Amino acid sequence: MQFPNIVKLTLLISQLWGLTACANLPYYAQAISGHFDVVHRSQPIERLIANPEVDPQLKQSLTKVMQLREFASRELKLPDNLSYTSYADLQRPYVVWNVFASPELSLQLKEWCFVQVGCVNYRGFFSQVQAERYAEELRNEGYDVHVGGIRAYSTLGWFSDPVLNTFIGYSETNLARLIFHELAHQVVYVPNDSVFNESFATAVEHEGVRRWFEHHGTASQQTALTSRQDREALFVELVFRHRERLRAVFGSNASDDEKLAQKARIFEEMRAEFLHLRAQRADFGAYDQWFDQPLNNARLATVSIYTEWVPAFQAILEHNGQDMMRFFADVIQLSKLSREERHVALQKAAASHQQWTMVKRGSD
Repeated sequence: MQFPNIVKLTLLISQLWGLTACANLPYYAQAISGHFDVVHRSQPIERLIANPEVDPQLKQSLTKVMQLREFASRELKLPDNLSYTSYADLQRPYVVWNVFASPELSLQLKEWCFVQVGCVNYRGFFSQVQAERYAEELRNEGYDVHVGGIRAYSTLGWFSDPVLNTFIGYSETNLARLIFHELAHQVVYVPNDSVFNESFATAVEHEGVRRWFEHHGTASQQTALTSRQDREALFVELVFRHRERLRAVFGSNASDDEKLAQKARIFEEMRAEFLHLRAQRADFGAYDQWFDQPLNNARLATVSIYTEWVPAFQAILEHNGQDMMRFFADVIQLSKLSREERHVALQKAAASHQQWTMVKRGSD
């Protein structure tokens, strides 16, 4: 996840000086203040590990982070810098809260545009109260709204991103996923294309975790990873299938009242299908929290941001023989295309990946 407006302090001051009449100024101010609070709390991990007064469990987790960090640069060719070599305890469960919004009869997420990073499909706040207040304003305007707590964000290489208490308690798998994902944002970032950015980082995350456990995991861990990936694929398929049903309804000639009624039925059927899947496989309970919250267009669309183009990026990686440097070079070239050209290329890659997967399964 990228957080808007993360830039060098001196650059921010000079740019914001000319924005004093802009309605975004209070937002920029809280973003700068919030990020520099994170920076202020950061301490070098090596110093913490060497400190006898630091909790042994924290030391163990930080040691694992250092191993993952080294692996990321060596095996995945991700940036070798100071990101994730320091640690900050924010004394709260999330670092930011992101607000997502969609019209009640559309799956198109609302965009917000910012200095440096362009337009993104969410607006992040370092304060939950501020996020909820802004979300309520959007609801009053008729939007479907989702507020999500975020445990990490990327500064896109402008700063050295620290490890945070918000995710240090993660399992080894989730720690690896998060670190690989956030470092991927430092490889390539395309303003105004959140789905491209997040799907690319998700593809890198998946490949990184696969390689990590291939090198360091036990047979049981690799089996657990495969099971988890199958579960996630089933969840994404469930969401995407009902998303397409909603898209058809929203694009139909039915009245708005009828569209709203069909929308409600689709969400009910989606929840019922989830409960059926959950009864068949206990591990699907991992999505209880997701389904416990109100389902709406914004919540549904957030899944697409992180997964829409993952098959396309996986196809590009396969085309490059799993060579990360060649893969990154191709993705960087894609990032230089216009949005329309980029999406056409990704659609072709995704189609080839689907065909390749079908052939592979047929031979198993």
